[in-house]
Amino acid sequence: MGRPRGFRRFHVIVEETEVVVIGAGQAGLSSAYFLRRFGFEPVVLDAGDGAGGAWRHRSPSLTMDKVHGIFDLPGVPRDLEVDGRRPVAEVVPAYYAAYEEELALDVVRPVKVTSVRRDPDGRLVLATGAGEWSARAVVNATGTWTRPHWPYYPGAAGFEGRQLHYASYRGPEEFSGRHVIVVGGGASAMHVLSEIAGVAAGTAWVTRRLPVFRDGDFGENARREAVALVEERVRAGLPPQSVVGVTGLGYSTVVREALAKGVLNRLPMFDRVTAHGVTWPADEHSATGGFLAADTIIWATGFRSALDHLAPLRLREPGGGIKVDGTQAVNEPALQLVGYGPSASTIGANRAGRTAARNVRGYLAGRPARPAA
Repeated sequence: MGRPRGFRRFHVIVEETEVVVIGAGQAGLSSAYFLRRFGFEPVVLDAGDGAGGAWRHRSPSLTMDKVHGIFDLPGVPRDLEVDGRRPVAEVVPAYYAAYEEELALDVVRPVKVTSVRRDPDGRLVLATGAGEWSARAVVNATGTWTRPHWPYYPGAAGFEGRQLHYASYRGPEEFSGRHVIVVGGGASAMHVLSEIAGVAAGTAWVTRRLPVFRDGDFGENARREAVALVEERVRAGLPPQSVVGVTGLGYSTVVREALAKGVLNRLPMFDRVTAHGVTWPADEHSATGGFLAADTIIWATGFRSALDHLAPLRLREPGGGIKVDGTQAVNEPALQLVGYGPSASTIGANRAGRTAARNVRGYLAGRPARPAA
C-alpha cells in the first residue's frame, strides 16, 4: 500500500526502491498506473505542491470550453458534465488529485529531482532536496512547462515595454489600452489573441512560418501520423519538434473567436526589437523595411523539455537531443522518457505510459526493450 498522498520526507538519506517515476502530470500518472498493473509499486516524485502537473499553472481565463485534447487518465474516466466556463486550472488538477487518491499512488511532493546518476552497482540515484532515492529503473515524466522557450532576437534586452512568456499569461484584463505583439503560431498564441482583441488598444500577430489551418476532425489516424513524425527525430537523437507544430491549427473555439474578432492577420517574423517596437528589413515590398510600435510583447513560443537533471548520465547526442526509441533511452537501459518528443502532448501520453511500463518490466526481467512500432 502506498503512503498517504502528499507525504513529505525531509530526513531521507538514501531510500532504495524498484521503480521511480519523476513527475505526476498525465504521462507520469499514466506510467504509474501501468507499472501498478504490471505488479510494481512505483514511487512518484513530483516537484509541484499539489496535483495537476502543468495544468494547475494555466491561466484562469483558459476555461474547459476553450481547450481540446484533455484526455482521460487510464482506468478512471473524468466527469464529462463539467461546466465549460470553469478554469482548466481548477478542473484538471481536481481530477488528477482524485485519480491519485483512488489508485492510492505513492506520490511524494513537493520533491524536485536535481540530478540522476548511475552508481557502481548499476542503479540510478536521484538526488533531491529531500534526500536521495536509488532505483533499478526510472521513468522520467518531467514535461516541458518549467522550461518556457524565449527565442533570441537582437535588441530584445533594450525593449522598454513589457515582455512576458505565455507561461506567465493570466488573462486579458492587464493589457487594456496597450499595444501588444503576440509572437507564435500555435494554440497558445490563439488563446491570447482571442482574449486580448477588443481589450488591448492594438494587437499584431507575428510568426516565423506561415500558419497552417486544418479543416475537419483530427482523428486517431492523423494523430498517430503526427506522433510518428516526431518519433523519427528522437530516434535520431535530434531535439523533438512539438506534435502540435506538426498537426497545424484546427478551428477550435479560440481560433474561431480570434477569426471573428479579425485579429488573425499574420505578419512575418521581425528581425529586430527596438526600445519601442519591432522592425523588419527592406525587401521587394518595402525599400526601407518596416516598424511597428508596441509596449508589450507576448512570446507564445513554446517550451523545451525539462531534462537538465539527467545531465550526469551524458545522454545528449551531437544533434542536441537524447536518442529515444519509443520511450526507451537508447544509451541508458534503466531509463524511460515519457512526456518527451512524441509523448510531450496529450495525444501520446497514455500510450507512452503503457510502453514505458512494459519496457521497465522487460528490463527488470532481463529482457531488452522491443523496438517502437
